[in-house]
Amino acid sequence: MDYNGGFVRVKSSLRTGKRTRTRTRRINGILLRKVKKLQKLIPGGRGLNADRLFDHTANYIMHLKLQVDVLQALSDVYRS
Repeated sequence: MDYNGGFVRVKSSLRTGKRTRTRTRRINGILLRKVKKLQKLIPGGRGLNADRLFDHTANYIMHLKLQVDVLQALSDVYRS
């Protein structure tokens, strides 16, 4: 009786491991697709690894925000 209980626990943990590996593969696939999409959106992003891509993305966002701020300031000056 104790042996059967142990066997069931081992078997269920094996199923959980398989489920975890499958889920990990699926998540990795999703992340890879998203990184590839981001590489296409960011200028100079193609061919960068994920770490460098995220750095470039952060810098690109900061530059875009700066451009928006400058354009808003110019708009305020010429509107008055």
